Formats: sequence, C-alpha cells, structure tokens
Amino acid sequence: MKLSETLNSINPVALADLLFRKHNRTERFLALPPDKRIEMLRSLTTRVKREILIRIPEDDLVDILEAVDPNEATDILRLLSRSKREKALALLSQEVKDSLSTLLEFDPQTAAGLMTLDYIQIESNETVADVATKFKQHEKRTGRPPVILAMEAGQLVGFLPGHELGFAAKSEVIRKYIKRMPSISYAATHNNVMRLFRANPHSKVAVLNDNGDVVGIIYSDDVLKLLQDHQASSLYNFAGISQEESVTDSTRRKVQYRYRWLIINLGTCFLAAFTVGLFQDTLNEFVLLAVYMPIVAGMGGNAATQTLAVQVRGISLKQIELKTASKTLRNELGAGLINGIINGLLVAGVVILINQDVALAVVLALAMVVNLLVAAFFGTIVPLIMSRLGKDPAASATIFITTATDVLGFLVFLGLATILL
Repeated sequence: MKLSETLNSINPVALADLLFRKHNRTERFLALPPDKRIEMLRSLTTRVKREILIRIPEDDLVDILEAVDPNEATDILRLLSRSKREKALALLSQEVKDSLSTLLEFDPQTAAGLMTLDYIQIESNETVADVATKFKQHEKRTGRPPVILAMEAGQLVGFLPGHELGFAAKSEVIRKYIKRMPSISYAATHNNVMRLFRANPHSKVAVLNDNGDVVGIIYSDDVLKLLQDHQASSLYNFAGISQEESVTDSTRRKVQYRYRWLIINLGTCFLAAFTVGLFQDTLNEFVLLAVYMPIVAGMGGNAATQTLAVQVRGISLKQIELKTASKTLRNELGAGLINGIINGLLVAGVVILINQDVALAVVLALAMVVNLLVAAFFGTIVPLIMSRLGKDPAASATIFITTATDVLGFLVFLGLATILL
C-alpha cells in the first residue's frame, strides 16, 4: 500500500500524532491530499506547523495559500523566514499576492491582524441590480462571497445583508435595506476586539484606518478562534505550561517546558517546610496535628485558586484594576470569612467525632477561617499587582498566592496549636 493510501486510512487523531513525530514528518505531510493538508495544519502546534512549512516545496506551499482565506494565509506566511515568504509570494497570482502583502503590513496583535479583505464598497444610492453585479464579480474573482459595505461621502454607514439581493426588486435603491455595522480602529488590541464583539453580537465588524476609511472586515469566526486561543493561553499560563507544548511531545521537550516552573515551586515548598520546622517541638508533642495540616493547606490553595480565576477573568475583561479593587476585596474577604466559618465548623465536628479533642477542633476551625481569609486577600490583590507591573497575572500570581496560603496557613495553624494546646 502506498504511503498516501496508508495515511488516508488513519483516523485524524492518529494522523496528527504521526505528524507531531519528527522523523519523516514532511514526507508524511506531503503524502496527504490537499484538503487533508490544510485540515492537519489547523490541528498542529505552531512549532510543528512551522517546521513542516519551511521544508515543503514552494509549489505545495502556494497551493495551500491559495486554498485558504487571506487571513489564514497571512498567518501561515508569518511563520516562514523572509526568503521563503518572498519566494512563495512571487509564485502567487497577482490578486492574492496583493491581498496578502497588504495584510502582512499590519501588526498581527492588533485588529488589523485579524481582518480579511473580502468586502466590496457600494454607494447607498445604488440599485440592487448594480450591487448584485459587483457582488458576482468579486465572488467570481476570489471564490468567496464579499461583505457589502454601504458608503456615503466616503464614510461607512452600514452593510447590506446578502439575502436582500435575492428578495428585493432589482430597480430598488439599497439605502432602506442598510443595517448598522460596528467598526473598530485597525490599531485596536485583541482585547478591544473581543469586548466589541461581546457588546455587539454581530457576525462581522469593519476595520477603519486613521482617516475613517475601511481597510478590512473581521468575522465572528475569527474572534471565536481568538477567544478559544485566549482561554487556552490563560489555562496554560495558569498551570505554568508553555503554549507550544503538545500531548504528543517527547519526554525531553516536556521537561524543557516545565522544569523552571517546578524548580520555582520547589523553592516555595522549602519555605513552607521551614515554617513547619519552626514548630517541631509542638508537632512532636501533638503528633495528630500532622494529620490535619494538609487540610489547612489544601483548602487555602483551593479557595485562592477560585478567587484568582475570577480576578484574572475580570482583569482580562477590564472589569477591575488595582485602584478600583476595594469593593471586590471586601466582597472576597466576606465570602472567605463565611466559607471559612462553614468549613471550619464542619472540620471541627469531624475532629470532635473522631478524636474527641475539642481544643484541636477549635484550633483547626480558627486556622480554616484565617487561611480562607488569607486566600481571599492574596487571591484578589496579587494578580492585580502583577497586572499593574505588566506581568501576566495568570502565570505569575499563582506561585505567590500558593506560597502565602501554605506558609501563613501552617503558621496560623501551628501557632494557634502552640498557644492553645
């Protein structure tokens, strides 16, 4: 059986696994039919995708670039070296080349980096028949239906829904069918784009330059992908894992991605261990304390994670910043106090039931309340401080919050035990 037939018979998950493996990766990719190549590229990590694209012949690369939309083609070109990119552009049709060259000029981290050029501009006083002609010309030339933007005196006034071309009379002027369309500056950040789509749940947004001229269109599909990438990024950062890491990476690569984070965590563990060591005599006298220490640390860590997750989301949506955090902090401390009392009473009841030790139950209950207050305080303040310092709060705040809940949790628990027992 030929390699191409073998690859076509493999399910997509196994096929992606094969392409993640470095040996003969390019040969396997080129053995796929054109539609499969594009499908697989979309499922690969940036690193693997780049390694494949820089090795395949320019003719195969051009086939891919002309088969996908300009926005996706631009993302592919940005992964290549300058020389490889220029060779590929030289082989493209003039129209595709012009479109991609225009998109490559913009910063990929702005609204312009998300836009596509599939639109036509018409005057609001044109007839349905005139617009239909321009629509068909664009679709025939590019293979993609355009967004119909209505203009007056060079300014955007809205868009014409495509279905109106089929239902309205050919002689009618399109002005009465124009719908409002939100717009955004080409230099706006991705966060601004996501906020605009949340506030205006339309299927598209016009991108304008400094003069108010339309330079592109952003579709909801592109923003949905951006949101998914943003959520994945936050999750990876929250866990201290590189976004480039894949489930199929080798042991060596996984170690490279993770060891620094684990070493930092190891340092915080030594700090917590040092805190526990200060109360060695207390632990020697009341060995039962060691049984309940993980409960104090674990509950504090879980509560802090809940608070941190809410704060990181609020920061990303621009709902909160350090100077406006007082109300949020009060609410989080109130929730921490109530949850601490609830869980403190529960754990105290368990201790009394199992160990018949009221003093230990009081110590554990008080430690639970204090540690959940600590979790609420640091879970709220630390990510805001990190954001203010220009650091990613999801990635940088976790280690400080965990350290605070562990160290202060043990300090309170063992300190109260030393005093009360």
